[in-house]
Amino acid sequence: MTGWTFSRDAIRAFRFVRNDFDANTGVARLVYAFDDGPELVETITLPGAPFRLEGARADAARRALRLLHLLAGVSYYKAAVPADIRIEGEPIDQATASMLESFYLNGLGEFAYRNGLHLHERIRFPHDARPSAAAPALGLPEHALVAIGGGKDSLVSIEALRNAGVEQTVTWIGGSQLIRACAERTGLPTLNIGRALAPELFEFNRQGALNGHIPVTGVNSAIMLFAAIVLGANQVVFSNERSASYGSLIPGTGEVNHQWSKGWAWEQALADFVHSHVASGLHYYSLLRPMSELAVARQFAKTDRYDAHFSSCNRNFHLLGERPANRWCGVCPKCHFVFLALAPFMPKPRLVGIFGRNLLDDPQQTAGYDALLEYQDHKPFECVGEGRESRAAMAALAARPEWREDALVERFAREIRPQLDVHELDIASLMVLDDEHRIPASLWDRLRANFAS
Repeated sequence: MTGWTFSRDAIRAFRFVRNDFDANTGVARLVYAFDDGPELVETITLPGAPFRLEGARADAARRALRLLHLLAGVSYYKAAVPADIRIEGEPIDQATASMLESFYLNGLGEFAYRNGLHLHERIRFPHDARPSAAAPALGLPEHALVAIGGGKDSLVSIEALRNAGVEQTVTWIGGSQLIRACAERTGLPTLNIGRALAPELFEFNRQGALNGHIPVTGVNSAIMLFAAIVLGANQVVFSNERSASYGSLIPGTGEVNHQWSKGWAWEQALADFVHSHVASGLHYYSLLRPMSELAVARQFAKTDRYDAHFSSCNRNFHLLGERPANRWCGVCPKCHFVFLALAPFMPKPRLVGIFGRNLLDDPQQTAGYDALLEYQDHKPFECVGEGRESRAAMAALAARPEWREDALVERFAREIRPQLDVHELDIASLMVLDDEHRIPASLWDRLRANFAS
């Protein structure tokens, strides 16, 4: 629309306009708008078209697309966070509204904190008093779409499912060459889903839109749930460990969880919603939910198959686009944590070879590791383990001759460890598996013994 300009303070309403899917091209369109401004069209592209969707399968695909439309709107809503939210077309029920309010409020927790916003009274989704019709049962084939992000966690899940004999397709969203190389290294079938944000959003950013972290794992989950119905798979599997449920404790604010949409509360909410509102036979779960980050690191260290291919360094994904020659920047919180988490379980020469240097023998990294240890700082706003995991890992290294003289390990032993309760530094207690998870019982029976060792 000509003549309309983005003015954050003047915007009064955010509109969910419509969504559609062309089964002949595999392109889904998610349409949004602010006030009477231009339509913001996001596209999701599923490879393999044309698709044939009929009956209950078509109904479930429509429901899954609507869920995706409602969740993906968070990328646009945050630009102005207006108090008026409008859902055009078929109204949603109260259960859907409650799920969305939790997703937007908690998923934008870090965004709100960094922008000095209070969203508790602002985010309200209009709903109808009538409940939605029950979700159809589809009888989808026994097959898993497994999300891969290029890091150690998803690779642990993929290998565990392979060992358990589960048919799987390694799936990612977007154009990362690093993730593609990692996915191809698995030797399994792959699926690369396209996602293109509405281009106007980038112009809005230049015109003063609010910006910051969104709950992208929740959006990616919805994309993969939609894909599972269209392509024919009864499981969508992520690799979020139990540490994801714990945020950063901010003095005067409370807990703010950077990875809320990777946490247990959201996994339960989304999985329950899928069963009741989308497709009753479609399973959504995290394979690593019973495990700590350190337990996942122990599993990853059992094979060197991916040493030259994986990377958990977020700076690579944010800044470099194409696969970088050096997959670890060595200075971000993810690099710091992954190095520390792997160190107790991996020979030192192997770990230093992966990263290209010894991060624990570099005094310039002191502040970064203090944040991980929650020593005179809070846990970083990144997908890293709990402070107690970092402290336990550092304590384990302080007891080992090959590590204890490294600068940051020696400092921990001398300055920080004397202030800690020695009973809280036991790494073995962090290897115990939790009972809170949604892994199918028959699969968990096959995985439990391997994950516990």
